[in-house]
Amino acid sequence: MSQKPIIGSLETCNLPDLGISNLQIRVDTGAQTSSLHVDNIKGLKKNGKPWVQFDIHPDIYDVNSIVTCCTPICDIRRIKSSNGEAQERYVIKTPIELGDMSWPIEITLTDRSDMSYLMLFGREGMGDRILVDPSQTFLLSTLSE
Repeated sequence: MSQKPIIGSLETCNLPDLGISNLQIRVDTGAQTSSLHVDNIKGLKKNGKPWVQFDIHPDIYDVNSIVTCCTPICDIRRIKSSNGEAQERYVIKTPIELGDMSWPIEITLTDRSDMSYLMLFGREGMGDRILVDPSQTFLLSTLSE
């Protein structure tokens, strides 16, 4: 039997390098890449290297709370969204904290304003670290609503 932790279809994570904590995420094994809802995406150069700046509202109950992030661009990819449309997205690499675990994941930045959760946690981000029980929620999270 595997010793991998089991997570539910909804969890709460931290993205410490982005200053984001207690972010509710939708776990989606059907999605290859993780994605994060952001506003005001702006590509820029720092020391000759490509970076991206963006805003996020990490608390869905407080739209006045805004975190402005600036981080290196890992890649730019053409991603097909759930509605079948393809779009180019910035990809960043940042640590995720889930329960007592932490590891780096790649996240695409996009407009998810029409979705219920600010972040979608996809298969690449999960890797071979965890198992998913879609009938459960908040199995590793201390915050459950």
